[in-house]
Amino acid sequence: MRRRNWGLTPVFLFCVLTAPAQAQERSIALGGETIRYSLRAEPADGGALATARELARNLTAGDIKAAALLSNAPARRYEVLREYRDWVGPDEFKRVYAQYFSPRSRAVAEISIGRHCLLVWKLDGTDHFAGQFYAEIGGRFLLDDVPGIERARLRRLLEAYRAGKLGE
Repeated sequence: MRRRNWGLTPVFLFCVLTAPAQAQERSIALGGETIRYSLRAEPADGGALATARELARNLTAGDIKAAALLSNAPARRYEVLREYRDWVGPDEFKRVYAQYFSPRSRAVAEISIGRHCLLVWKLDGTDHFAGQFYAEIGGRFLLDDVPGIERARLRRLLEAYRAGKLGE
């Protein structure tokens, strides 16, 4: 029986090139503390990214009740979204969140500490990186609206990312 040498066949190359980027374990010293985290340069479909897309769809439609239910503190999230919508008006509210669906907007990084993660977005028409915080609870990612150590560390990592200190 002859064994085939698969080498770099098109199927193998397809699998390698389309596989999701693996998270890289890293650490950085910030403010006198060494923070250990994982960085994925291209967030994988599912997980926090799936919740972010659902959140953006709800907010683009102006459905703040459905959006609030994607939070680990839904009552507080509802109030924040309602206050913001009342302040900017419904059309501007929808426009702001529609930026996440622009073809030139994308999640550029996923930074994780344990069950908490940060999605870093590069939004169309801006030079600024936006961040969204998530927590995995019961096997599902929810918008993380509860202050805590991990979220505070992720906020510091977002600032480091914006400053170019996390590298690629």
